[in-house]
Amino acid sequence: MIDIHCHILPGMDDGARDVYDTMEMALIAANSGVKAIVATPHCNIPWDKSNYYNSFYRESLQKARDAIAQERIPIKILTGMEVFVTFDLPELIKEGKILTINHSDYLLIEFDFGEDPEFVDIMADRLMEIGIKPIIAHPERYDFVKEDINFAKRLVKKGCILQANKGSFLQKYGERSEKIATELAKENLLGVVASDAHSPYRRTPYLLEARRTIKDICNTEALFEINPQRIVVNQPL
Repeated sequence: MIDIHCHILPGMDDGARDVYDTMEMALIAANSGVKAIVATPHCNIPWDKSNYYNSFYRESLQKARDAIAQERIPIKILTGMEVFVTFDLPELIKEGKILTINHSDYLLIEFDFGEDPEFVDIMADRLMEIGIKPIIAHPERYDFVKEDINFAKRLVKKGCILQANKGSFLQKYGERSEKIATELAKENLLGVVASDAHSPYRRTPYLLEARRTIKDICNTEALFEINPQRIVVNQPL
């Protein structure tokens, strides 16, 4: 398996606090069958304009890779970000401040949970106009999907990819999010399932439990293995 959404870089956001958290998270992931993790720290949060691609990101990435290699944990750490969508995001991408997933055309994005659907629609179009393939993180948690599942269908039809959180299938975000995530899976609207892990203790990167939970309702091989692999090597899903 490949986990395309994980806050594993030490000291960058509300994820791994230090390199010891990073190593524990990598070990948990490896023990669940994960072979590679895309490090996706929060980026471009309106009230905290930080974590753009810079020397601090590179240092944190190298620190994580070195520690994991030293402990001989069989996990590769790939580059990425979970980017909060603002109207100037296309310009930030052009300026080189934003990292796509493993330098591919795929970009992991998030919105305010109460975001206006019209803004989501407009920004998805703007990103695709500059060659970006948007992967929308945890759609099951947004009001614009909870209130209208057909909006999720329109996003997928226009070319967006939906990434559900593993915790949503385990009721970690409430019954409503679990119901929506399950419906998206049954309707074949999901492109990938990832951990959105933040620590070794809560919201962990252990993917196997979620995979077993939904094995009877969807193609888990596609969601946990095939599509994540295609994303990191920049191939169509």
